[in-house]
Amino acid sequence: MSTTPLPVVLAGARGHGRWHLANLRRLQHQGLVRLAGICELNPLTDDELAVFADEMPEQSADFGALLDSTGARVAVICTPIPTHTELALTAAARGVHLLLEKPPAATWADYARMADGVREAGIACQVGFQSLGSHAVPAIKELVRSGAIGTVRGVGAAGAWVRDDAYFRRAPWAGRRKIGGTDVVDGVLTNPLAHAVATALELAGRGTAQDVASIETELFRAHDIEADDTSCVRVTTTDGLPVTAAVTLCAEEAGEPYVIVHGDRGRITFWYKQDRVLVQRAGHGPEEAVHGRTDLLENLVDHLVNGTGLLVPPERTGAFMRVVEAVRTAPEPTALPATAWHTRPDGPAGGVRRVVRGIDAMVAAGADTLTLFSELGASWARPSEVSTP
Repeated sequence: MSTTPLPVVLAGARGHGRWHLANLRRLQHQGLVRLAGICELNPLTDDELAVFADEMPEQSADFGALLDSTGARVAVICTPIPTHTELALTAAARGVHLLLEKPPAATWADYARMADGVREAGIACQVGFQSLGSHAVPAIKELVRSGAIGTVRGVGAAGAWVRDDAYFRRAPWAGRRKIGGTDVVDGVLTNPLAHAVATALELAGRGTAQDVASIETELFRAHDIEADDTSCVRVTTTDGLPVTAAVTLCAEEAGEPYVIVHGDRGRITFWYKQDRVLVQRAGHGPEEAVHGRTDLLENLVDHLVNGTGLLVPPERTGAFMRVVEAVRTAPEPTALPATAWHTRPDGPAGGVRRVVRGIDAMVAAGADTLTLFSELGASWARPSEVSTP
C-alpha cells in the first residue's frame, strides 16, 4: 500500500452518503483515491454520478462481490446503523480498510464483534466522528494540560436542532429503536447529535469503555416515534468526572451544538461544527480562535500510505458505545405531554415541526451546570435511569 490513488468502494451513496460522494470526488481530484465502486440496493442514476462521468464506478448490491471485483483497498460504510457490523466484517475478511460511519454499531455486542474482527484481520478502521478530526481538539487538550482553566470539574454538551416530521420518515429505520428483532437505536443522543456526546467524552480525556463507571439517561419524545428526540445523559467516569449532554431535535430556534470544558478557574467552549473555540479564564480577556480540520478519509489514506496515526480508531469510541448501550437498554422514551410542545409550519424541509417549550434554555442549562432535565425542574422529566457497564 505504498502508492495512490487507492481504490475505494462506497456502501450507501444516498442520504448522508451524498456527502461522502462529494468528498470522494474532492480527494479523487487530489489523486489520493479512486472511486472504484458503489454498493446500493438501487443503482445510482447517471445524473447522480454526473461528476464522475470521466470514470464511472462499478455498481452492485453485493458488497463482498464488489470489493472483490474492484480490488478495493478501502471501503466507506454509510448504511443503516444495524448493517454496520456485518459490512465491516465483510470488508475485514478481505483485508479492506474501513471508514465506518457513526455510530459504529447499534449494540455493544455488535461493536465488540466488529472491533475484534478488525483487530484480528489487521486492518485499519476509522470511525466517522468528523468532529474529532478538528485541530481544536488537541489544542483544547493542551490548554487543559497547561492548567489554563485550572482543575477540570466536568464537561457539558448542548445541542438544539430543528427537525420536522419528514425527517422521521426519511428511511424505514428513522426514529426507530427496533425493527422486528433488530436493534436500530436511532435516537437523538446516538445518531443526529452523537457528535456532541463523543466530543464531550474525548475532551474529557475519557473516550474508552474502561473510563465509564455509570451512565444516567433521561429519554423523551415529542414526535410520534419509538426513539428519543429530546434527551440528556450523564456519564460518570471511573475517576468521578461528570460528562453531561443535553440535546433535542425540537428546538425553538436551531443553534450550533457545543461542548464546554469546565475548570475551577475558567472554561473552554468548543462549537465543534465550526471548529471554533472560546477560552474564558481568570485574569484574562476572552480568547477566540477558529481551527482547521483533517478529513477522516484523508487521514485514513495518510495512515495507509505514510503510517500517520489514525484519528478515530474504534477503541477511541468505546465510551460513546457504552452510552449507546445504555440508551438501547433503557426503558422506552417517555412521550411528552401535549402541553409540553406545540407545532410550527416552518420545518427545514418545509414540513410541520414540533417544538418543546423552553427546551433551548434547558439544553443550555444542562451543559452549563452538568445537570439533567429532572434536576433542572422540568415538569415532564422523570428521575434518570442509571446503568453501570
